[in-house]
Amino acid sequence: MSVPVDLHPNYVRACQNVGQPENPFVARVLQEADKPDEIFTKGITLKLAGNNHPVPVQRVTDDDVGVLASVLCHATFVKGLDLGYNLLTDTGAKTMATFLQENSSLQYLNLMFNDIGTSGAELIAGALYRNRSLVYLRMTGNKIGNQGGMFFASMLQINSTLEKLDLGDCDLGLQCLIAIATALSQNKTLKAINLNRPLLYSQQEENTVHIARMLKNNSSLVELHLSKHEMKNFGVERLCEALYENSSLRYLDLSSNKITCDGVKFLGELLKRNQTLVILDLKANRIEDDGAMYLSEALSLHNRTLQALSVGSCNISGKGLTALSNAIKSNMILSYMYIWGNKFDEGACRSFSELIQSGRLKPDCTDVAPYKVDGRAQLAELSHGLQRHYYWTPRHKAVADSAANTSLAIADVLEY
Repeated sequence: MSVPVDLHPNYVRACQNVGQPENPFVARVLQEADKPDEIFTKGITLKLAGNNHPVPVQRVTDDDVGVLASVLCHATFVKGLDLGYNLLTDTGAKTMATFLQENSSLQYLNLMFNDIGTSGAELIAGALYRNRSLVYLRMTGNKIGNQGGMFFASMLQINSTLEKLDLGDCDLGLQCLIAIATALSQNKTLKAINLNRPLLYSQQEENTVHIARMLKNNSSLVELHLSKHEMKNFGVERLCEALYENSSLRYLDLSSNKITCDGVKFLGELLKRNQTLVILDLKANRIEDDGAMYLSEALSLHNRTLQALSVGSCNISGKGLTALSNAIKSNMILSYMYIWGNKFDEGACRSFSELIQSGRLKPDCTDVAPYKVDGRAQLAELSHGLQRHYYWTPRHKAVADSAANTSLAIADVLEY
């Protein structure tokens, strides 16, 4: 793969250390370093994502991974590797699996949205039986299917290093969700997992029942994403029952499910007693005004732990939105509120405009911005939210607020 780029001095040094010829493709990876003199002491993340917005790049192929691995096997200063949105297949996954078995320095690996399938998932999961350095793995968007998910479930029974695992949009099935829940009942290391958008063909909510059972026993999981699980009120009730006994979970994502106000009632009761949850994502459910009232009552009078709440596109009208704004006024811990996509009336617009203009709700902590038309308060949409940088993260700008950036960020591990 030919990429016209000036050779970075640290790349030249790395190549000399392993006797590799100076390959322009590999040279590109070290252009990310802002402080070249500190690379070898502090470590860097090599960002080779194929969706680089500012500068179009040629995407990484299976052959390129072989060249890259031959250099990185001796480059201990490389702590993270981002290969998202490229053209890697099961062949490239095999090379990466071999690299993971031999490498003892890489802590972050992003393979999201490549073309890795079931056999590639088996190889990568198998490599993690032996690997003792990788802390964060993103397989997001690779169609590994139910069988591929089973390999990762088996790995979680053995691996004691991995702390963050993203299997969102991977076409997981019911069988592997149950297997993962079973593994996490015993796993004491994993702190964050994304299981968004599985392919489910049952209405019995068996997956939610097993996940709830896991939460009763698990004392290490901090962050759990269950978006698009076809979850209904029955499933929410099971989760809430489990969370009364759980004292570790801080981030719960239930967005894009089929939860109504009756299900939110269970969440409201949970929030009255729960002292652990920090972030709750209910976006794209049908909680309506009654559900908003349940939440606002719990947050106004009882809960002093929750910091971020997302209820965008939940069919809430002015009455419910005004109640939520009042909850922010009386609860000084609640600092992030995302509400766009609901039914704003003049009263709701005025309430949130006052919160923002007074500084109680900061502009970076909500997804609406106030303005006026003919003297009346109105709200405009902002591109903020709990999933603001989930699929694409700015290359040269750090996102400080963990509650506004769902990248499995609140778990006590770092993306280098």
